[in-house]
Amino acid sequence: MPRVTGGRGKGERGAATAELVLVTPVMLFMVLLVVQFGLWFHASHVASAAAQEGARAARVEGSSAPAGKARAEAFLDAVGQALVLERTVTATRDPAGVARVEVNGRAIQVVPGIRLPISAESEGPVEEFRAP
Repeated sequence: MPRVTGGRGKGERGAATAELVLVTPVMLFMVLLVVQFGLWFHASHVASAAAQEGARAARVEGSSAPAGKARAEAFLDAVGQALVLERTVTATRDPAGVARVEVNGRAIQVVPGIRLPISAESEGPVEEFRAP
C-alpha cells in the first residue's frame, strides 16, 4: 500500500517552514506600514484641528496672533502630544484683517527610516464689531 506524503516529494521536506520564514517578515513589515500610515493620517487630522482652533482664537475681536498660537499649542499638548513631533506653530494677523495659523511637524515613527511630514493651516477674517 502506498504511503501518503501530503502532496510533497522527499526533496521538499521543510519547504513550508522555509516559506514561512521568508514570508513572515514581509507580512509584518506590511502590517507596520499600514499602522504607520494610519498614525500619519490621524496626526494630520490632529494638526489640522489645532490650526483651526488657533485660527478661531486669533480671529476673535480684541485677540491677537500670539493668542491663536497659544491656543493651537495647548490643543496639540492636550490631544496630539505624542502624535505630532518636532512641531512648530506659526500665527499671524495681518493689517488686511486675516488671521492665519500654520502647524508643521512630523508623525510618530513606527517603521524605521520613514519620516512623514505634517503640515496644516487655517485662516479666516478677523471679527470686528460694526455699529449700525
